Amino acid sequence: MYYVKNERNGKEIFDAATNLAIEYFLLNEKVLDEPILLFYINKNAIIIGKNQNTYEEVKQDAVDRLGVEVVRRFSGGGAVYHDMGNICFCFITKDDGQSFRDFGKFTKPVIEALHEMGATGAELQGRNDLLIDGKKFSGNAMYSNNGRLTAHGTLMLDLDAEVTTEVLRPKQDKIASKGIKSVRSRVTNIMPYLDDKYKGIDIFKFREELLKHIFHTDDVSTIKEYKLTDDDWEKIDAFKAKYTANPDWNYGSNPDFDITNSKRTTAGHIDFNINVSHNKIKDIKINGDFFGLGEISDVEKILTGVDYNREALTKAFDAIDVKRYFGNVTVEDLVDLLLGEA
Repeated sequence: MYYVKNERNGKEIFDAATNLAIEYFLLNEKVLDEPILLFYINKNAIIIGKNQNTYEEVKQDAVDRLGVEVVRRFSGGGAVYHDMGNICFCFITKDDGQSFRDFGKFTKPVIEALHEMGATGAELQGRNDLLIDGKKFSGNAMYSNNGRLTAHGTLMLDLDAEVTTEVLRPKQDKIASKGIKSVRSRVTNIMPYLDDKYKGIDIFKFREELLKHIFHTDDVSTIKEYKLTDDDWEKIDAFKAKYTANPDWNYGSNPDFDITNSKRTTAGHIDFNINVSHNKIKDIKINGDFFGLGEISDVEKILTGVDYNREALTKAFDAIDVKRYFGNVTVEDLVDLLLGEA
């Protein structure tokens, strides 16, 4: 496995738009003979899931006031807040056709490293969360494209949770489904659970310790590296300009809809926003934190023009591989939600 440093001209990068552009360059453009591990640390930023409505997820006034960067990623899942007390890990590898949504496979080496550092209660729970004492310290997501797969997650070492509650709008049904009162009550930092010798560790030393455990070495200089070239950076810059630094990508267009049906399903949160005219779907936008392999715009195109009734919608969804686009949810569940009967 290669380790890639997010450095340019010897300087580490803390800009979320650039770091996400590096990740997706490595996924889409750079095929090495072994898997790739990338770590990056972002300054204050909100990372939005691919299928989410940015305007519904963030408190824009607070974002502007605090100077928080908003960047949309290419994977599904929910919105997360990053600061310099948080580190992101990304495993990039060939898609073997069986690993998408298998978060256990990719979080295992990280969990084992945390166990060795004293956080023995760290474990994967639910779809994609890492928890200690029932509290989340890591969210994970995946994206697959052209036979390649990235599995990435966050690790909250010493994140400022107060800011999280200021800048994000949590879905109330998501909170209720977990039997909790607030976002703050269900998250924790890793720091309090580490052995005494790691207490007070900074984010850079923490990354070094993770690397040692993951690569089974006492000397990080022995780890095999791939260094980004000038040609690589030309492509990264182009990707950043087109996507991660582009407001049209990060916020998108969110027209007014006359019907909005929203629910947390077995696949995650799904929002159907619909305009209906003459009993046909005139326009539809699908948002949520579900994990899909395909482009959700494909589903939106198929549903546009369909009669707004159970029979027609069921027929339309039957022609779609719903597990591919949404995850573990049934056609009946989707039709119920779309009709507001869920």
